[in-house]
Amino acid sequence: MKLISWNVNGLRACASKGLLEYFLTSNADIIGLQETKTATPMPEFVLPGYIADWNCGERPGYSGTLCLSKKKALSIEHGFDNHNLDKEGRLITLEYPDFFFVNAYVPNSQGGLARWYYRLEWDTALIGYLSDLQNYKPVMISGDFNVAREHVDVFPENLLNVKKPYGFLSEERDGFNALLAIGLVDVFRELHPAKRAYTWWSSRLHKRRENRGWRIDYFLISQSLMRYVSSCEIRGDVNGSDHAPVEMVIKL
Repeated sequence: MKLISWNVNGLRACASKGLLEYFLTSNADIIGLQETKTATPMPEFVLPGYIADWNCGERPGYSGTLCLSKKKALSIEHGFDNHNLDKEGRLITLEYPDFFFVNAYVPNSQGGLARWYYRLEWDTALIGYLSDLQNYKPVMISGDFNVAREHVDVFPENLLNVKKPYGFLSEERDGFNALLAIGLVDVFRELHPAKRAYTWWSSRLHKRRENRGWRIDYFLISQSLMRYVSSCEIRGDVNGSDHAPVEMVIKL
């Protein structure tokens, strides 16, 4: 089984840059997209052989998630059942016989920490939600978590001369580590303990071309599933967004 996670930073813009061609050649079983920026589903966006499930935000041109899957899910849930946290379309859960697949777009704390408290509330809700799901069956969650886990996940100069580097604040990292504490595994880091690899680059100063980025997009899975993972790779060679897709292969 192959899964792909990608923050497309605007589905319409990314679709015009080869997104469909990449997905068709990748032949993934489940695809989780974040930051689609669509207020309603796009009827013109069709990926043959896939079922599309949209969770659009209330605010036009902002946030939103989309799942594309070859097999119909047993059930589909949007959000946490909390309107304040769900109105931006940031979470989709697909239930299958042997696992839950969760597609998440975690809020950004933003410059000046404008959404700091909203981010912390969302993190707390996500930890509780995934803990509950794991009581029933294993979980695979992918998405843009808007936090770099460790120093190895950030190009060193990106943290210089920044007093409060949102995306690397201790409280944000604590929230991420709390997900690991409930039994989830950071798949890429488990397979590549010391590798410097990034999933997002600022559009300024040629940072992508020079690979001066951040790793903020992840696959996290229940510990019981880790033995079935064959690979987890960051596709920095795939363009179309300021993020790179992350691909995971698991033998289920």
